[in-house]
Amino acid sequence: MILYNVTVNIDPAVHDDWVQWMKTKHIPDVLSTGMFTDNRFLRVLNTEEGEGFTYSVQYTAPTMEHYERYRAEFASALQAEHTARYRDRFVAFRTLLEWA
Repeated sequence: MILYNVTVNIDPAVHDDWVQWMKTKHIPDVLSTGMFTDNRFLRVLNTEEGEGFTYSVQYTAPTMEHYERYRAEFASALQAEHTARYRDRFVAFRTLLEWA
């Protein structure tokens, strides 16, 4: 099993809109690709005050092939949509993990 984690720090000025959009649009769109079996949307609690809000968005893929297909066929368009909507209002980094 593969865990694809996207950590996002979001500007407080767009925080509420971003959370709603993630829950109702972006995460459902990622899951609709069929490459992931479930997800978690978690707020990071140990961040410095004044640095915005940080979230961990986690998706579980059954195999590395599912993740690689997601990256090849779907990721660019979904990331571009996110960037267009929240340009200069977020910082994100991605981590790929495997159950040991």
